[in-house]
Amino acid sequence: MKHTLNPLNDLGYKADDLTVQVTELLVATADSSDELIDKSVSDVLRLLRERMKMDVVFVSEFTEGQRVFRHVSTAPDSPVISEGGAEPLERSWCQRVVDGRLPRFIADASKQPETRELLKSVPFPIGTHISTPIVLENGDIYGTLCCFSFHPHDQPNTEDLKNLEFTARLTAQKLDRQRVVRKAPESVPDWNLKPR
Repeated sequence: MKHTLNPLNDLGYKADDLTVQVTELLVATADSSDELIDKSVSDVLRLLRERMKMDVVFVSEFTEGQRVFRHVSTAPDSPVISEGGAEPLERSWCQRVVDGRLPRFIADASKQPETRELLKSVPFPIGTHISTPIVLENGDIYGTLCCFSFHPHDQPNTEDLKNLEFTARLTAQKLDRQRVVRKAPESVPDWNLKPR
C-alpha cells in the first residue's frame, strides 16, 4: 500500500476526512495529463456529492456571457444538467452568488425571499443550495463550484460551505497550473536561424 505524505495529516485530519480526500485527488494529478485532471475533478465532484448528500455538484465557467457546465456529478437517477450545457450568465444563481445578490449557503431555497421567486423559473426543485466562486491567481473569476439538493436538508451543515470553498481554491490552483503548462510553448524563444 502506497503511503502519500499529506500536510493535512500532520494537522490532525484523518484519512477519511473530506478535505484530505479532496486534496489527495486534486493535488496528486497536478502535473498529469488533461485526461487525468478531468478524471480527478470528476472524482472530487462525486465525492462531494456523496459526502454532502447533494443531488447535483458542478463546476461552471463564466465565458462570453454564458455559464457553461464544465464538470457535473449528478445522482444516477437525476441527470438534470449535463457537461457542456450553457445558459445566460445573468439568469444563473451562480452569477447572483458571485455578485452578492444571493448568499453562498442557502439552507432552504423555498424560505429565502431572494430565491423563492427564482425557483419558479427553474425546471427542477432546489432545496439546499451551496455555491462559491473559483477565483484564479490573477483575481479573475473562472466560474463557480456549486451543489444543491432537490429537497432541503433536515440538518443543514454550514461546514459544507467551508469544504466547497476549500475545493474551489484547489480547483483554481489546478486551473492556474494548466494555463501555465499550456502557455509554455509560447514562451520559448524562436531559435530559427535568420539571415542578418
